[in-house]
Amino acid sequence: MRLSEATFPGTGAQPIDSYGPGLFRVRGEVIKGAVLMLPSGPTSWKGYSDTQPLLDACQEIDVAFIGTGSQPERVPAGFREALESAGIAIEPMQTPSACRTYNVLLSEGRRVSAALLPV
Repeated sequence: MRLSEATFPGTGAQPIDSYGPGLFRVRGEVIKGAVLMLPSGPTSWKGYSDTQPLLDACQEIDVAFIGTGSQPERVPAGFREALESAGIAIEPMQTPSACRTYNVLLSEGRRVSAALLPV
């Protein structure tokens, strides 16, 4: 699915261009599998056990949108606790909703990140 165009004035922010089965497109580049959107840019994500990149960016983000795939799912307690103890609020939701919400708040200049499992 292609997301609507948005502008990101005055930031180095990188929105999610589109997503599809098993992949994401960011800056025209295809990333297969799970992706982590950070202020430093997108990177592959290894899943819920991979908290360190988010923890390393805790001074730059206030909230992490967690895309749980095509179905709503609970995130593991250890993942939630690690991020919340570092001051990062988490908002789990289905991946399509997480992509859209991330882009909207990013366009508003908010300090957001996204950890997205593919649909």
